[in-house]
Amino acid sequence: MRSMQLGSYGYMIDSVVHSYTGHIQVHAKGYWDDKTLDNSFAASDSLVHDIASVPGISLVVPRLESFALASFRSKTKGIMVVGIDPPLENKLTNLSHHVVKGSWLTPGDNGVALGQTLASYLGVNVGDTLVLMSVGYQGMSAANLFPICAILKIPAPEMDNSFVFIILSNAQSFYSAPGRLTSYAMLIDKNSNLEEVTSALRERLGPDQFEVMTWKELMVQLMQQIQADNVSGLFMLAILYMVVGFGIFGTLLMMISERRRELAVMVAVGMKKGKLALVIACEVLFITLIGLISGIAGALPIILYYYHHPIWLTGQTADAMLKMGFDPIMPFALQGGFFVAQSMVIFVIAMVAALYPVISIFRIIPSKDLRR
Repeated sequence: MRSMQLGSYGYMIDSVVHSYTGHIQVHAKGYWDDKTLDNSFAASDSLVHDIASVPGISLVVPRLESFALASFRSKTKGIMVVGIDPPLENKLTNLSHHVVKGSWLTPGDNGVALGQTLASYLGVNVGDTLVLMSVGYQGMSAANLFPICAILKIPAPEMDNSFVFIILSNAQSFYSAPGRLTSYAMLIDKNSNLEEVTSALRERLGPDQFEVMTWKELMVQLMQQIQADNVSGLFMLAILYMVVGFGIFGTLLMMISERRRELAVMVAVGMKKGKLALVIACEVLFITLIGLISGIAGALPIILYYYHHPIWLTGQTADAMLKMGFDPIMPFALQGGFFVAQSMVIFVIAMVAALYPVISIFRIIPSKDLRR
């Protein structure tokens, strides 16, 4: 159960990170609270070098993002224009694999790529010309015509309905913001190192000019959903531990009750109660270890199978996941940590339950228990 739960969290995080946000983003100070081009910053090779030199960062992707009105014939819609470096962006979001019509952007293209839902609403197809109108950097007017090079089926519904991708240099020219960016999106080697890498990056860039935000800060709602679900999962585990604890205690209770006369005889013939209690404690320890090893041996093949072959969901559950932008699968996690954690909890429960037979040994009265 824990493998399924943690696997789902890992998959959701990975999907969000690779759909758009990255693990970490760098903006000009104040940009996240007021997303305007006036809060953009000047791109430079030295800044990229400073970011990329932080241990753990594996990819740095530049972007220029702003809003615009997209029009085709009588249809108009507010959209998000994202200026990108196509090869770098593709390493982060893998957008080229979502092309359903046309071809993915290349550095020399003058056109745009947009989501399938947005294209359907506007009634456009590959080869049509899209009109974009907006306000550029420091109040400059922005209006131009862009041919449509590609239509994408983006898994995230919000992006599919409102995102238009354009070559970074064309976006800077369109918004009269040459050499400026609104963000750097980054991937790191391991999500487990997120806080360490973020702290190092904040120290490297300083707090005066830039704000460094993790995916947890960028996607607060998702983080809260994971935390809430995790608490409910831990509550279910606690109930299971109670069931297991009573099962172990019941086994030990029966063991000591059925052997009361046997133990009384051993005490009567001269065996010290301390040694007898040690023997019973060792017996409980061996039974517990055998149970733990058997449990791991029984669970590991199942976890391994579903780790490599995730469960595909169907019906309304699948539809709900697709609407949230996730593939309808239930993956499993393969981590040694939760094997150790579960084993330690069960071991502690068994050792606490073992106090009863140990105490019972010291309370044996041969003259009384031999008559039972």
